[in-house]
Amino acid sequence: MGMSRKRKFVYFIAIGLSVLYLLWRIFFTIPWGTNLPVLIFGLALVISEVVSNLTAYVLIIFRLLESQSQEDFIIPDYDPTQPVPRVDILIVTHNEDVELLQKTINAATFIDYPEPEKVNIVVCDDGNRPEVATLAAKYHVQYIGMEGNHEAKSGNINHALAQLDAPLFALFDADMIPFSGFLKDTVPIFLRNFRRLEEDPDHTKPLGFIQTPQSFYNADIFQFNLFSEKIVANEQDFFSRDVNILNGHNQTALFTGSNAMFLRKAVDEVGGFPTDTITEDFELGSKINIAGYSSFATTQAQSSGTTPIDLKGVIKQRTRWARGVIQSCQNLHIFTNPKIPLLNRIILINTYLYWWSFLRRLIYIAAPILYALFKFQVVNANFWVLMIVWAPGYFLLHYVLNDASSEIRNERWGEVQETFFAPYLFFPVILETLRIRAKHFKVTQKKVSFSIKDKLYILPYFFMWLVTLIAIVKFNYGKWGAEIMVGSVITFWLMMHFINLSFCVFIAMGRNVYRNAERFDRHVVGRIKATGTDHWLVIHTNDVSDSGLSFTTKDVTQVLKDQQAFEGVIFHGKVPIHFTGKIIRLIQNDAGEVTYGATIVMRAQKDRNHYMQIIYDGSNGELPKEQDAWVTPFDELNMNLTMRLRTLERRVSVFRNRA
Repeated sequence: MGMSRKRKFVYFIAIGLSVLYLLWRIFFTIPWGTNLPVLIFGLALVISEVVSNLTAYVLIIFRLLESQSQEDFIIPDYDPTQPVPRVDILIVTHNEDVELLQKTINAATFIDYPEPEKVNIVVCDDGNRPEVATLAAKYHVQYIGMEGNHEAKSGNINHALAQLDAPLFALFDADMIPFSGFLKDTVPIFLRNFRRLEEDPDHTKPLGFIQTPQSFYNADIFQFNLFSEKIVANEQDFFSRDVNILNGHNQTALFTGSNAMFLRKAVDEVGGFPTDTITEDFELGSKINIAGYSSFATTQAQSSGTTPIDLKGVIKQRTRWARGVIQSCQNLHIFTNPKIPLLNRIILINTYLYWWSFLRRLIYIAAPILYALFKFQVVNANFWVLMIVWAPGYFLLHYVLNDASSEIRNERWGEVQETFFAPYLFFPVILETLRIRAKHFKVTQKKVSFSIKDKLYILPYFFMWLVTLIAIVKFNYGKWGAEIMVGSVITFWLMMHFINLSFCVFIAMGRNVYRNAERFDRHVVGRIKATGTDHWLVIHTNDVSDSGLSFTTKDVTQVLKDQQAFEGVIFHGKVPIHFTGKIIRLIQNDAGEVTYGATIVMRAQKDRNHYMQIIYDGSNGELPKEQDAWVTPFDELNMNLTMRLRTLERRVSVFRNRA
């Protein structure tokens, strides 16, 4: 479906007006006559605006260049006339819990393929752990262990690839659980490319890899800490299911570390997984593209994993990504390497500039504060000229950015996320640019781990929030009429940053975690029988988790009681899953229908394997895929304030009762 002429016209007008604004800013508003510190900050502000607009243009232009024909972006079915290739599925583990690794291995054994004997599942363990070798044997999959690995994840993968030879291989992190349709969403695309290479080799680029979206079955730190699990999509969805799809339209999707399928020949040609960076994924994908191979990103998730929700873990993860991308960009010489094609270079530079957005965000926050509190005028402009030149381009450009960003995330929410990461990422980016390396990096721990030190992470947000509030009050105090109007631009920016920082304070405040396991909306039919009875009740599950499920029944001949023990069976396809359980919760609605919550225990390992497949074979439908456009930032702030006041009220009430 192509873009309408009206939308294209609006996009071009937005770019045109913003370019005029930037030209005016560069040539007419820099305070050259002021003191040196103010001048330096003024120049930094102009540079930040130019770079921010350039990155916005890339998104808009890529949206405009999006193919009118969707043929190449529809995943084909298997061609019955083409033999399917052998595939190695690599599950890479470092020191993850065996219980978590077991879920991933179990899911891999359920992946569909026309010729299952051509699929080889390999556990790559650089810890050479006996318990992991035992687990692999239990599931009848290949185990490749190693000792003395000094090259991190890349060393582990390269060591395994040296012992494998399938023409295609898939890669999964230990916590990234594959869905049964993964091969169906990737292998047919390679088969189509193989056929086209045979039919028209002069006009067909070989396909190097396919990246499926990063997907997570638990709420991320933004969704969870802001009580927004039903309102906003996962923070990483915008890149995985939108930006990287656009990159793929230009045949240069980025590799994001897991749940991707590779042409073995392409990886061998570029020397295997790079070992001179901490983001081997980004660098490998880029090398494959530079070597002349295309890459593609799909829209439908075919695996799901865990994302950290403790602030310390999230910051460490993003710091590693930031430093790694800067390292890889330096290794690839993205600005000067003559082998990099134009579109590929634009994507790489845009990715590089993204990690500088956090420094730009701090500059944007500081600029109106400096004027409001200290009268440091870093923009030399008349109010009316500013309104004529700046306002139309700014608001139209942001309207277009919201339109070009699809429904996954709007521009406003993107600013909140940038503000959240800004205090902790700008410094590592600067250090890495100066080639001052971090000495040690660890794999991000996905288990929630909170300590009193985590509360200290709130300090930068609270400080900026407080200073911004003081600046708003001081700048507007005593002003009337025309004074308020003339100062409205400063007030506008202060208020925008104040709202963003309010969100950051709420995120950093955290939220108690009560669930031991995530719930998944899975609707299957089964039956249960209370202990000591012979009557089977037909049940329909509402949601399931590792340790329990909730269900309803229309059979009112027998009412289950709290703490009632039972035995039951549900079905995974045609396979019965036998378990025992105990009722722990009963909730009756106004219509008299009862929803039961129960803990369950599987009778045998086979039952457990199939039950895990029910849970993890698909995305968690409890979490949204798009942002709720009807919920405004003010609604979310009000909701957070209300929820936290209720929590405080409960704590005070408990304290009084104890006293």
